[in-house]
Amino acid sequence: MFKFITDRPFWVNFLAAVLLAFLLVFLMLQLLGWITKHGEYLTVPAVNGKDSQQSIQLLESKGFDVVIQDSVYTDSLRPGTVIKQLPDANATVKINRTVFLTVNCYIPPMISMPKLEGKSYSFALDLLERNHLKLGDTTYKPDFMKGSVLEQLYNGTKIAAGAKVRWGSKISLVIAGGLNEEQMKVPDLIGLTFGQAKSQLESLGLNVAGIIADGEIKDTAAAFVYRQNPAAMDDEKRPVFIRPGQLMDLYISPVMVIKDSIQTLPQ
Repeated sequence: MFKFITDRPFWVNFLAAVLLAFLLVFLMLQLLGWITKHGEYLTVPAVNGKDSQQSIQLLESKGFDVVIQDSVYTDSLRPGTVIKQLPDANATVKINRTVFLTVNCYIPPMISMPKLEGKSYSFALDLLERNHLKLGDTTYKPDFMKGSVLEQLYNGTKIAAGAKVRWGSKISLVIAGGLNEEQMKVPDLIGLTFGQAKSQLESLGLNVAGIIADGEIKDTAAAFVYRQNPAAMDDEKRPVFIRPGQLMDLYISPVMVIKDSIQTLPQ
């Protein structure tokens, strides 16, 4: 075999080597083109605004691989709607190209509750909108901070700033309605439990400013009021008057205090 090669002139062997190399390169390029499907292109269909599951089926039937790259939430779109696609619709790409989709979440995300208490009503509405929350019921309560938010409620219960709520949840607000010029007598709350006193104050449109505890209180609602500010009577035993929306301080104790004598009652 080697004699067959050595017996021929050098230029013949060189030419044969060049032709063989050219043939090998040509075959490799053809094989690579067949593997990568060179020259085969597809047009990406438009799936923006369509259901993600239907879009995936359509793209895969056209020969594309599909990957959900990201999910965001927009309350103006149906859950599962395709928001963005890459490559764009009608782009010409190679077969087997991957199409990346951004999809609208099926479940609204949880967000942090903003602090609305102490803010003006108009500013609170702006904060709700910026935090993707909605205004629920609005009630007014007598208070000297007219127009400001006194309480923020979720499902009828006070909710603290920073607590997690679902995107689009309704938040109810209690707004200060100002003070009523009509005066009333300060109620006598001495001897009542804190729960009873608080209910009576709320029915009169009065608010508890501070709670001062005397001793260890295990159950605040069952503790007894032994002092209040302002008092129901002045030093000359004349009634003291107050306007709706004003504040009162209550001093509470785990025991009943009657005429300077103390009777211990179970909590």
